[in-house]
Amino acid sequence: MKLYKSIVSALCLAGMMVSCGTSTTQQSVEAAAASVAEIDTGKVVIETIMARRSVRQYKARPVGRDTVQMLLECGINAPNGMNKQPWAVRVIDNPDYINGVTEVFKQVNPKMAADPGFKNMFRNAPTVIFVANDPVASSSPVDCGLLGENIMIAAKALGLGTCCLGSSAAFIQNTPQAAEYLEKLDLPKGYKLLFCIAVGYPDESPAAKDRDTSKAKFID
Repeated sequence: MKLYKSIVSALCLAGMMVSCGTSTTQQSVEAAAASVAEIDTGKVVIETIMARRSVRQYKARPVGRDTVQMLLECGINAPNGMNKQPWAVRVIDNPDYINGVTEVFKQVNPKMAADPGFKNMFRNAPTVIFVANDPVASSSPVDCGLLGENIMIAAKALGLGTCCLGSSAAFIQNTPQAAEYLEKLDLPKGYKLLFCIAVGYPDESPAAKDRDTSKAKFID
């Protein structure tokens, strides 16, 4: 987000100088370009990765489809085995779908829905991205995981919150009462839902959880 704002600010400044027709137009454009070039993009990317959190409370504000489309493009550009792209991605931002399948969820899981803050089964997010895989492709679970991570990192960079949900996808995939909602996703024949990603503008700022650094090490 910082990188995006910096680039936009620099380009807007150059544009303003051009429109004003000043004698220093060329110098202004060059200065704007230099400003962008000075940004440490590697640092920005790493900071975005390290700052990402699983968000479980969202504002009611909807997410524009143009923004979601950008997330999808980031997702499908993830690395994948032999470029088979063994995924199917579906976006739901229709309240009728979200509320409808949530009612089914509440009937099957009344205790989980008893929380006063419960609004929908996707952590109350206004947009849900479903990711399904082709089981025939042995690499598809890994490929879909890479796609999902791309989406979540891109979302963080754009000021959005996300939460990867396995149980919600499993509910729709495996619950007979939710069959009509699975059918509405119009997945290719044989594909299975792996997970879904709740997307929205965050209404919380969760702290980072401890990570066990001993699980990653060098071998001499």
